[in-house]
Amino acid sequence: MSDKNQFVHLHVHTEFSLLDGLSRIKKLVARAKELGMLALAITDHGTMFGTMDFFDACTKAQIKPIIGLEAYLAPRGMEDRDSELDRTPFHLLLLAKNMTGYKNLLKISTAAQLRGYYYRPRIDFDFLAAHSDGLIATSGCLAARIPRLVQEGRDKEAHEWIGKFLDVFGQDHFYLELQEHDIDLQQYLNRWLIDYRQTNHTNVGLLATTDLHYVDKEDYYIHDIQLCIQTGKSKSDKGRLSFSDNSYYLYSYDEMWQNFQEVPEAIHNSIKIAEMVEFLSLRDKEYHLPVFPVPAGYDAATYLRYLCELGMSWRFGENWHDDPILLNRLNRELGIIHDMGFDTYFLIVWDLCEFARHADIWWNVRGSGAGSLAAYALGITNIDPIQNQLLFERFLNPGRVSMPDIDLDYPDDRRGEMIAYAAMKYGEDKVAAIITFGTLGPKASVRDVGRVLDVPLPDVNRVAGLIPQESRPKPLMEYVETIPDLKKIYESDPKIREVIDTAKELQGIVRHSSTHAAGVIIADKPLVEYLPLHRLDGKDPSNGALKAVTQFPMETAESIGLLKVDFLGLSTLTILRKACELIEQHHGVQYSMDNIPYRHDDPRLTSEQIKQLDETFEMIGRGETVGVFQIESSGMQQMLREMRPKQFENIVAAVSLYRPGPMEFIPQYNRRLHGEEDVIYHHEKLIPILKETYAIIVYQEQIMQIASALFGYELGEADLMRRAVSKKKAEELQKHKAIFMERGPKNGIPADVAEKIFDEIEFFANYGFNKSHASDYAVITVQTAFLKCHYPEEYMTALLTIHHQDSAKVAQFLEECRRLHIPILPPDVNYSELDFHIDHDPVTNQRSIRFGLAAIKNAGETALQPIINTRKAGGEFKDLADFCRRIDLRLVGKRTLESLIKVGAMQRFGSRAQLLKALDRIISYSTTYFKDKAIGQMSIFGNGNGYGLQDDTLDDLLQETLEVDSRQMLEWEKELLGLYVSGRPVDKYREQLRSINTVIIQQMKNNPEKYKDREVSIAGEIVTTHLVNTKNNEPMVISQIEDWHESAATIQVVLFPTAWSKVVGMIERGEISAFEEGEIVQIFGKFDTSRGEPQIIAQRVTQRFEIVEPIDDDFTLENDIVPPWMNQDDEMLPPPDDADRFAALPVDTPPAMKNDDSVWLDEPYDENSIVTPHDTPTEPHIIPDAPFEQDRHDSNLKPVHIEIHLFRSGNDNRDRLRLRRIHGLLVSYPGPDSFSIIVEGKDHSYRLAFPNKTTKLCEELLNKLIDVVGSKENIVWYNL
Repeated sequence: MSDKNQFVHLHVHTEFSLLDGLSRIKKLVARAKELGMLALAITDHGTMFGTMDFFDACTKAQIKPIIGLEAYLAPRGMEDRDSELDRTPFHLLLLAKNMTGYKNLLKISTAAQLRGYYYRPRIDFDFLAAHSDGLIATSGCLAARIPRLVQEGRDKEAHEWIGKFLDVFGQDHFYLELQEHDIDLQQYLNRWLIDYRQTNHTNVGLLATTDLHYVDKEDYYIHDIQLCIQTGKSKSDKGRLSFSDNSYYLYSYDEMWQNFQEVPEAIHNSIKIAEMVEFLSLRDKEYHLPVFPVPAGYDAATYLRYLCELGMSWRFGENWHDDPILLNRLNRELGIIHDMGFDTYFLIVWDLCEFARHADIWWNVRGSGAGSLAAYALGITNIDPIQNQLLFERFLNPGRVSMPDIDLDYPDDRRGEMIAYAAMKYGEDKVAAIITFGTLGPKASVRDVGRVLDVPLPDVNRVAGLIPQESRPKPLMEYVETIPDLKKIYESDPKIREVIDTAKELQGIVRHSSTHAAGVIIADKPLVEYLPLHRLDGKDPSNGALKAVTQFPMETAESIGLLKVDFLGLSTLTILRKACELIEQHHGVQYSMDNIPYRHDDPRLTSEQIKQLDETFEMIGRGETVGVFQIESSGMQQMLREMRPKQFENIVAAVSLYRPGPMEFIPQYNRRLHGEEDVIYHHEKLIPILKETYAIIVYQEQIMQIASALFGYELGEADLMRRAVSKKKAEELQKHKAIFMERGPKNGIPADVAEKIFDEIEFFANYGFNKSHASDYAVITVQTAFLKCHYPEEYMTALLTIHHQDSAKVAQFLEECRRLHIPILPPDVNYSELDFHIDHDPVTNQRSIRFGLAAIKNAGETALQPIINTRKAGGEFKDLADFCRRIDLRLVGKRTLESLIKVGAMQRFGSRAQLLKALDRIISYSTTYFKDKAIGQMSIFGNGNGYGLQDDTLDDLLQETLEVDSRQMLEWEKELLGLYVSGRPVDKYREQLRSINTVIIQQMKNNPEKYKDREVSIAGEIVTTHLVNTKNNEPMVISQIEDWHESAATIQVVLFPTAWSKVVGMIERGEISAFEEGEIVQIFGKFDTSRGEPQIIAQRVTQRFEIVEPIDDDFTLENDIVPPWMNQDDEMLPPPDDADRFAALPVDTPPAMKNDDSVWLDEPYDENSIVTPHDTPTEPHIIPDAPFEQDRHDSNLKPVHIEIHLFRSGNDNRDRLRLRRIHGLLVSYPGPDSFSIIVEGKDHSYRLAFPNKTTKLCEELLNKLIDVVGSKENIVWYNL
């Protein structure tokens, strides 16, 4: 390397110097290349995060990469941690000369993090000396040891330290570092170092550097903003961290020569060092799989075969060798595994699964690993790849050499045990978590820059709100160019333009590090031999078993041959396990993932289980899938209603098709599934491949099978073809199309058919789904549905328990419980466990779900446990005194007790108001009791408690106090439970709401196609509301409304600007009080599903509920079949209700009606229709004149059915009110009798049945009914 007109930057901070580095590696290397530099270093603060990215970028640019580190040297020992003596370490620049030096850098960086971290990752001088081989060091920047001594005038000590460093590193491996920055101390230091060199006190060279933190001189401003962001400061803050000037960039040779022409040696030494540095070979091609111990007489390959053959006998019986398909498939797989060097990998994963099996930890394999017969035989996977037509080459392709990846799902609460086992098995020093890096997204960069520049928050929010939240954000300026409102603000507002212009430069910059949620690296040697390690400073996925996290991210760690194992947490497995435990507890039936039915052809299933499986698929086909794995969204529910799946393969197809792109084929799939459309194959050879999906290519494996069976590809080649075609590269498309056209006719496929098949493959290659993954997850889908269908209380209890900290999910699951008619019992210290559990309603004795105490906010499990333990040990608490004397309330704490009181969990001891008022004295009472008990202070008065407290002391605590109002109670419940348990704010409006005939939200969501684009009216409580701006910067509101009906379902309501402006005007005029959380409103609008989830596009809002004679929500008439006069408002759809809640009396199919009294649908009615024609006159059993029996409540009397005949008057409004009056009267007299109302028209009659409502026929009710219908002859009854 010639040093003519050359200089090498050796003090370089990239964006991975997380506090203050702005240099993006690609930009940095590109600029160095542009300047003709032949080498470049990376020396980030305390870490080696960016090492491999930097190495690759330099190698690609043909620049020699020099790997270094700006370490921190502890003032004393690296493990000393005195806040006054050890808080400020010294900087030290280190560069790796060779692989020995690189390995020492790994050890230094690792030890600094794991042993020496105290405000900074530190090492001490002794550790440095022990790991100095192969390293080059400099005296460092102003924050280094020697410069500090010089600044403090301690020249003698500075001389001594120069000698120490020379002794450690050697004459050619330690240099005095000069920098040129606008800092007076720097100029003084430079002169001191130059003078020292000229004295020849020691033969130490000078080295010119720049403390490089950004690439271009113009980046200074952006870098200054970055410093503000990282330190949480405003640019206007005085005393904040900032750099002295704009000189911390990548200088050219000419600029460096101009700065250091007085000491040319300092320039030349940068070339000297770069020439000394060897080119490091950091891209090791070998895999470093951990050593797996095998029994004597085996190696990894033979032991793997031994285990697989044992497993094949377990899976398929002792004679499995006689099946050539099984034998050939296993031999082929084991051959590929061995040839690719992955025998040990399979043994490692098998061992992890064996540990899980013996520890009773459930697991599941996701991804393409389910396509391996060897994995199935080993018990790693639990789905037969032969039966399900899954391909091994989709998992492990000999034509694409890469580490196999079997992703393992474990229950959330057991995942840490698996990671701990791996650490124990292979050694803590060989196992580590994986680091991840968070970057600055477009929205966040705008918000951060806006804060730094003191731009008003509303203005910043307005801009940030226009930027969409996307998983893969686009460049900020792309949003500016494509979003008119954003572009308009950018062009018209100079301050916002400054924010955006600055933010675009910071978008994507690395901001912080964290720990990968699931990934773990396992190696054959201590990991520090391969990469640097970092301390665990985030959430530890192993619960303490792991001691470190890699400094390299996952992709980098894998690329240097290290094994990554994903220990993924899947809450559904926790739910399954919990549900099965409850089922065994309450029903004595033992289920596991191995025996919960999911497919009909399982030979282990009994006829009863097959029937149960049929019922499970019927439930799925009704879309009743809330809480069922993968298929609980409303869009998926609607798709399932249309599909009506009958078997496991339909579910695999459903989850594969329900994605953008292939969704368009769902209707065709459904038609073919139900025999409504012919299934046409391009060629008969496609039948065995595509029969399962009715000639539609759904899976990636099908593409591979077609290429193999029809066009002569090896399966590995077919997988490469599939990948190539999916990328739509013209060259690859032409190549493979030519192969199809050439080989097709040779295999009996006409050229025109081959072309059609290729065209379909080209289309589906980008959409085809991994069938292995879909099949494996579909198993859990059907299994969760099976448990929900047949053990709803247990399954819903499990869901509520696992998600008890997610109030939105709890509310959703409680809504589902109401739909399933499962009562929910409130929290109670005498009955509740920590978790939700199955109990019996003390009034009805019905199986119910009791609220768990752990679901109460501010009530920690540690604080609650003494209550649970004490109650289990000694029975229920009799009263407050018993509660205080049996539990030391100091262990529970005031905050927890307050929360328990507020949600009513202690209501049996007194009212909430009483208990809250006396809370401090209650705790004091308990504290005194337990203190006296501890010192044995017995009472001499014999008052029954054994200690010096009078019983009446406690009685005095609960003074007469007015109970808090219901609104306050409900607010507490909403705050602490996330929902209401003792009532709802809507309750006081219930009678009024019954009169306005609103749609039941749950019914709309269950039948979205029926209500699509229809005008509807809903009413309920506003539970959330968000004010946002449109692209035109107009305000609009998105809210959630909770239905007033018992189902309490929620739906999103959108008020676009026009509707919202009307609401604002109504608020200003006092026509409605407000539109905010907690308000009860009625919404008129259109039911919309165009955006996926159902929502109401609001047109009108009111709080003026028209008060009409009450009619229960059970009186629900469908607009399609109800006589028009029964509708209160032709523009407002009356509410439907669950079909199973109303069973109309059986009648013949009605004839077409010609009069105006009714509008009927053309098709016959289901017998469960709400309104049915009543053409056959009823033979009346008229109420006699004699006085009516007064004792019909006597249990000996049999219930009767009452029939009220209402004759049309010709006045629609009058008839509608009379109808409501009749219904209101009937339901206001509770009793055992059923009833129906016959509406007698001119030519036809209609029967309205209410099977879920009852009444009590008595003289008082009879007289009131006669007043409405005009004659007792219009009322008849039957004995039941």
